[in-house]
Amino acid sequence: MAGLTEREAQARLRSEGENALAEGKQTGAMKIFLGQFRDFMVMILLAGAVIAALLGEITDAVTIILIVLLNAILGFVQEYRTERTLEALRDMTAPKANVFRDGEWKKIPARFLVCGDLIKVEAGDNVPADCAVTVSHGLAVQESLLTGESEPVEKSAQTPMPSSNKLHQKGVIYAGTGVLRGSGEGVIIAAGLNTQMGQISESLTDIEDAMTPLQKRLAGLGKVVGLLCIGVCIVVFLTGVLRGEPFFDMLMTGITIAIAAIPEGLPATVTIALALAVSRMRQHNALVNRLHSVETLGCANVICSDKTGTITENKMTVTELRIPGENYTVTENGVQKGKEFISLSGNTALSELLQCGILCSTATEKEGDPTETAIIHAAVSAGLHVDRIRAKYPRVSVIPFDSDKKYMKVRVRTGNGEKIYIKGAADILLKMCGKCLLGGNETALTADIAADIERAVALMSSKALRVLGFAYGESEEELVFTGLCGMEDPPREAAKAAIRICSHARIRTVMITGDHPETASAIAKKAGIMRASHVLTGQQIDKMSDRELAQEADRYGVFARVSPAHKLRLVRAFQAGGNVVAMTGDGVNDAPAIKAADVGVAMGKCGTDVARQAADVVLLDDNFETLVSAVEQGRCVYSNIRKFVRYLLSCNIGEVASMFLGILVGMPAPLLPVQILLVNLVTDGLPAIALGLEPPEPEDMYSPPRKKEEGFFSGGLMQKIGLRGILIGLCTLGSFTMGLKLEGSLAAARTAALCTLILSQLVHVFECKSETKGLFRIRYTNNMKLLGAVLMSLAALIAAVQIPVMQVIFGTVTLSIQSWISAIAYSVAVPVCSSLLLFRRKSQ
Repeated sequence: MAGLTEREAQARLRSEGENALAEGKQTGAMKIFLGQFRDFMVMILLAGAVIAALLGEITDAVTIILIVLLNAILGFVQEYRTERTLEALRDMTAPKANVFRDGEWKKIPARFLVCGDLIKVEAGDNVPADCAVTVSHGLAVQESLLTGESEPVEKSAQTPMPSSNKLHQKGVIYAGTGVLRGSGEGVIIAAGLNTQMGQISESLTDIEDAMTPLQKRLAGLGKVVGLLCIGVCIVVFLTGVLRGEPFFDMLMTGITIAIAAIPEGLPATVTIALALAVSRMRQHNALVNRLHSVETLGCANVICSDKTGTITENKMTVTELRIPGENYTVTENGVQKGKEFISLSGNTALSELLQCGILCSTATEKEGDPTETAIIHAAVSAGLHVDRIRAKYPRVSVIPFDSDKKYMKVRVRTGNGEKIYIKGAADILLKMCGKCLLGGNETALTADIAADIERAVALMSSKALRVLGFAYGESEEELVFTGLCGMEDPPREAAKAAIRICSHARIRTVMITGDHPETASAIAKKAGIMRASHVLTGQQIDKMSDRELAQEADRYGVFARVSPAHKLRLVRAFQAGGNVVAMTGDGVNDAPAIKAADVGVAMGKCGTDVARQAADVVLLDDNFETLVSAVEQGRCVYSNIRKFVRYLLSCNIGEVASMFLGILVGMPAPLLPVQILLVNLVTDGLPAIALGLEPPEPEDMYSPPRKKEEGFFSGGLMQKIGLRGILIGLCTLGSFTMGLKLEGSLAAARTAALCTLILSQLVHVFECKSETKGLFRIRYTNNMKLLGAVLMSLAALIAAVQIPVMQVIFGTVTLSIQSWISAIAYSVAVPVCSSLLLFRRKSQ
């Protein structure tokens, strides 16, 4: 098959549409803006504006409408940005496909595929469209998503080539199914909604819309607080009317208190905070697939990490070659025996070993899997010509490396027929071979020779070398062991530092690898992993029951020679011990373990489509330090959500307390309805969002992770909120009373109360930056957005009090110096005193 040209593909794309399932309706800008007015309390407020207009209170009506409009604009900006962030996330997680166009293979977004395109898939890929198979190299797919059958389905090219995409065809692979093993090519016969997947469901989307657990908890809290506030508002309204206050004034007062006090925006604010955290984590090379995983990241206390490329540099260099009875070192300039460079001429065993490395590989010196690239580089330095050897022995078939089998096998054509070459785990290959090359001649692989090879493997592994074995033969029953290749892949310095940070943060790092136990242990020791000398192998895991594994897992720091099935058992074992587990993986068979983990993590570079789509987080650079940074961001975002919830609820309680207590003791209403709306506008919006942008605190990664079942208001947070809210209310009433004495005017007293209430909240926002530090110990300049938000709110307050036109709108008057001093003193008295107590306590 020749595939399509780019011009043909573009023409078909225009006529057929994109290769995509139906997405949920996009939320447009106008819909988001109008959505700001659907809130029940906003509707009541707008109804109040209509009533005010009918009663001739035009100024009040216009003011209410303007404030509602301004609030809607602020809400729209935040929600629109959040929607765009999530949309960008959806685009980044969209799959890509290998397609043959204009005579060459290229990788393009899968949505641009059309019928007639020739595509290529291999183990770990998700099939991007329904295709008729044209080439199959041991191709097997998982079709349970469509058929419910759990067994892998073998696929092969059929004659004639299928033209229909009906189910259960041996010659068709279907969109959305995962390639479990092998590789193949196929021509697209159905795309988009015409695929079997498209016909089953037209409502699948990549991004989940469900509320996160934290949002649900806060939504429930909001309802409880809302009901309490409505009760208070009714009491305020009835008390005022019974005391002879104007009915309309008290009605508007009750409504505006409810508007200001009910935290109906908490879930939305959490979404904004999580979306901003996702965006920030993306800048640190961590792509979050699901919002709720940001919350869970902060709870992780066990990280199960791969070795190669995650903890290590993934820069393989072959340093040793061993054939039975002889050892060699590899340098940039060639292969040495002792201090002398040797020639491959006449060295049959070494030639066969390196030739096997070339043929059992798809890499070049510069491109491909790092392990294979290192072997190719060693072969070239020894004097072999890669292209010549591959041309001389053309490949007939290939079975790619499989984490269960732990080897790769190719069949090539020779002048006399066909030959098999295998590379893989040395201990596995030894069991498969009956002969070895000794002195250039094939001889029986005796127990003594096998024991010598095993000792060589252990010795090389103890030096932190990754060891591969090589073999060839006419068939799998007649394999000849040729020798060993040892390559080093040192731990990243950044990974070492990240593991130390995990230790400080009470997060346990364990290494899970398919490598030899000695290699794994040596690398783990270099990386600083605790209990690195305690190694449990896959063979030992097989002998344990799930209960025994759960009891023993905590004793080990390294798990070697493990398969994906072992990974799943290890996840469940750690979880059975009450741990919150983050598990990394990259292969198609890792998907069950990734999905079972509390936080599933896939590799962005070397990871398969199946692994990436099963994961909660994708590491775009495959680095361990990126995962630790993501955990830090997870702790940070949870801490920030606690901060702005503390701020919002304290301020809301303060507003309700000032009005409720004032009217309860027989005072005139301390604030006008329009003034309460002003407070709500300048204090609840920008400062709260900016508080959600606080950077991680240094102590975040020096404290244990929180328990998964830990309540959101643990650590006395609710008591802090209630106490601080009541104190804000009392200080506002104190300022109101002092204003009456100093100015002798109700308007001036209300203005003073307004200033104290807003200033108290703007001071309190800095208190909320930390749960352990007071105003004298926090850093003010590490969040310039918060400073900007506070300055904007302060400017709005000054404008409302000092500018004549604004005075008319908000019912304020110019205050005397004494009243300003009094209002400011009431605003800062409580936070300064509490900060002094905190400072004194820390100093002792």
